[in-house]
Amino acid sequence: MGYRKLGVDNKHRRSMLANLTISLIMNERITTTETRAKEVRRCFDKLVTYGKNGSLVSRRKACAFLMNNKEATKKLFEEIAPRYEQRNGGYTRILKLDERRGDDALMVIIELV
Repeated sequence: MGYRKLGVDNKHRRSMLANLTISLIMNERITTTETRAKEVRRCFDKLVTYGKNGSLVSRRKACAFLMNNKEATKKLFEEIAPRYEQRNGGYTRILKLDERRGDDALMVIIELV
């Protein structure tokens, strides 16, 4: 399965997605462009699946993706994953906003359901 390049190289894209995912976990709501939000949703869904599994391997995989951010990993496994125990996907909601003023990129709010 492919992925969006988002106009940056591989290391920058991975770091950007990890940072956006950490912000989503910590704040439970972020504003970004539509294409970035769709990619963050894919990453976040995978992390919640790890959290619902709860094994040590899952915790290590999530921590590795979140760049060893202990607070975000702890919140993911102790608060967010138990909230979605009965849900099979669809953990986020994307609300469309207006275009960004400088380059007319479609801005959205991505938040936890």
